[in-house]
Amino acid sequence: MGRSVARSLTVDALAAHLGARVVGDGSLVICGVANLESAGPGDLSFCVDTKHRAAAVASAASVMILREADVAVNGCTRIVHPHPHSAFARALDALFPSAPVVAGISPTADVDVSAFAASARVDALASIGARTSIGAGSHIHPHVSIGSDVVIGSDCVIYSGARIYPGVRLGDRCIVHSGAVIGSDGFGFQPSAQGWQKVAQVGGVIIGNDVEIGANTAIDRGAIEDTVIGNGVKIDNLVQIAHNCRIGDHTAIAGCAGLAGSSIVGARCMIGGAAMVVGHLSICDDVVISGGSLVASSITTPGRYTSVFPITEHRTWMKIAAGLRRSGK
Repeated sequence: MGRSVARSLTVDALAAHLGARVVGDGSLVICGVANLESAGPGDLSFCVDTKHRAAAVASAASVMILREADVAVNGCTRIVHPHPHSAFARALDALFPSAPVVAGISPTADVDVSAFAASARVDALASIGARTSIGAGSHIHPHVSIGSDVVIGSDCVIYSGARIYPGVRLGDRCIVHSGAVIGSDGFGFQPSAQGWQKVAQVGGVIIGNDVEIGANTAIDRGAIEDTVIGNGVKIDNLVQIAHNCRIGDHTAIAGCAGLAGSSIVGARCMIGGAAMVVGHLSICDDVVISGGSLVASSITTPGRYTSVFPITEHRTWMKIAAGLRRSGK
């Protein structure tokens, strides 16, 4: 079953927005969106590649976004685009537009008198610290806590329950989801005769434009230098980025990945879910790390890297492990 759209568009109007061509009835009005299997009359769906061709053939969608090579798989109205998945993402933006942000500060918000948020929306029970600046068009949802001397750019969205510590800087059009913590102390301790001595974390966090930070993700402040997240970086839920890390522009990091302190990741990298990156190493631009991999040394050549042993039946794995131990003698 599909989801009803928030804004109805004809196929012709949507295709013009996408820069695509139409095969079929361009006057059809798109009423919903759905995947190929659940789509019905009035729904828009998409077919990415040959793996989904059988589902596309059987789909009851009224409108489908697909490549030129797949244009004959279904007799519905088709929007032909070389990159159907990205086109569908843009279609969702057009069919489910965000509501405009109406500036204003809730009377129950706690906004320091020295803070500036005149052109932003600050909802109930949010807290804004001293000398903090919130850019025009940004939306601070209820129960957000923002410390002192924070800079948040224009058109940002900070969802309920997010925590932004003092001194953090966010660029424009950033999204911070619920439960994310930005700017907490890094894990800095030194052993001493009396136990663990805490090392003051005096750096900050600098986040570029168009960054999205998932729910319950933690980004630690730098020990001395800043932790830096580049423009266009996308970070999933439950990711740990430790102090002094530097993430290059347009890198994507999937859920439950962890980057230890002072690790440097280049631009346009993709780090799979639950991957672990050891501290004080560097990963060059255009590297893909498979999910669950351990990166224990620097990577200097672009490409895909994997350190995961495929899952197998337990007794078979125990035999393999025993053979590996014997081979090391």
